[in-house]
Amino acid sequence: MTSDTFDTSDAAADLLATWVAQPPRAARFIVTIYGDVVVPRGGILWMGTLIEIANAAGLSESLVRTAVSRLVAAGQLIGERVGRRSYYRLTDRARIEFAAAERVLFSGHDDAEGWVFFVPENPDTPAPDGFAPIAKGVCLGPARPDQALPPGLVFQSQLAKGVSMLPDYAVKHWDLHDVSDAYARMIARFAPMAQMYAAGARLLPRDSLVARLILVDDFRAAFLRDPRLPAAALPADWPSRQARALFASLYLALSDSADSHVGTTFRDAAGLLPGATVQTRSRLATLSAQRSPG
Repeated sequence: MTSDTFDTSDAAADLLATWVAQPPRAARFIVTIYGDVVVPRGGILWMGTLIEIANAAGLSESLVRTAVSRLVAAGQLIGERVGRRSYYRLTDRARIEFAAAERVLFSGHDDAEGWVFFVPENPDTPAPDGFAPIAKGVCLGPARPDQALPPGLVFQSQLAKGVSMLPDYAVKHWDLHDVSDAYARMIARFAPMAQMYAAGARLLPRDSLVARLILVDDFRAAFLRDPRLPAAALPADWPSRQARALFASLYLALSDSADSHVGTTFRDAAGLLPGATVQTRSRLATLSAQRSPG
């Protein structure tokens, strides 16, 4: 190992330490652990493993246990005991919800083309995710292939005139500044680590997994707030593509080492989880097409 690589790796470890010093939200991070690591490997994890990896990310055992109890009460986790050990998995409902998020989080997404007007059966029904109420009982949102709308009246629409007015109209109805700021914070936080990896830095396996989990947690939080409007409605400097390319590049860079840690330390009731599965390999192959050039 050259001295330059050693110094860069030290800097990467120091940067990770600053992330751990500002730990993520416990319940959200636990869901991230299950979505990123556990679900693709059978879906069940020993509580001891969960506490250990969450602790490495800056969360205490008491915070983890409290968050798990709340997730169980909310119907997102379900536990079982085998001997003196407790194991947890996502409930069927939570798995369905995460699978829908995973399709766009890891597999990319098609740009929205056109718009959807949605009139719910009950006019007091809140607007679906990504939709904005534009009149009493009427919502407007982007037309996307992965949409799932609640029961109601749906019209698909294409813009006929006034495309130059779209960005100002969108800002009035969607909180795009907040979403843009979330992407910008994510880029500012993780771009230095990506640069260090490009220069030859490497983290230890456990630290690689912690860094990847924090990356997924941050990107997921920003991306799931994005209404994913048609490009014509967005500012010219909209940062979603830059954020996705950074996410893909750094996720790929961290994964060999991170997955080796999973395969040697993560346990369910039957023993160690596999380091890789068909689903994790497919995820990496898909992300390879989205990373930053070079």
